[in-house]
Amino acid sequence: MNIPIGLTLVRIALIPVFVALFYLPAHWGLAGPALVFALAGLTDWLDGWLARRLDQATRLGAFLDPVADKLMVAIALVLLAERYHAWWFTLPAMVIIGREIMISALREWMAEVGERARVAVSSLGKWKTTFQMVALLALLLANPDSRLLLWSGVTLLYLAAALTLWSMLLYLHAAWGAFRSAIEEG
Repeated sequence: MNIPIGLTLVRIALIPVFVALFYLPAHWGLAGPALVFALAGLTDWLDGWLARRLDQATRLGAFLDPVADKLMVAIALVLLAERYHAWWFTLPAMVIIGREIMISALREWMAEVGERARVAVSSLGKWKTTFQMVALLALLLANPDSRLLLWSGVTLLYLAAALTLWSMLLYLHAAWGAFRSAIEEG
């Protein structure tokens, strides 16, 4: 156990708080879950920075960090899909969640065949995550009267979904040789 792993565990522990605040009927109902989401995003950045700075990168941290990120993003997308209840929100949410499941499975399979390095996280993935986090934060803060914030969030969410598809295609291309070998082996 080290500080970066502790921060990742805090991020996971924030998920039920985030969900509870999302459903809590309070006058600060939009700001509460948005603040927790922003705090989770900050701990995501901070745990990675500290792991590198303090030379505390571990295999456990490398496993837990993306799990925490994917859980928070997927849960935020599901909650917002319920809030907006519209195809224009559901479509990018399905793309993002579907890609995360697919790439997680691909990485697991590639590790099993000894080719995990071919599908390591890229800088494009970091951009995708940044767009997702900013989009989701804007959408969490948006109320029916804040059209600019709402459509800015939706636009960023579609950009994140496009980056999601692009990065998925790059990962699949990188894994193609392993796929071909597995098909030939039967």
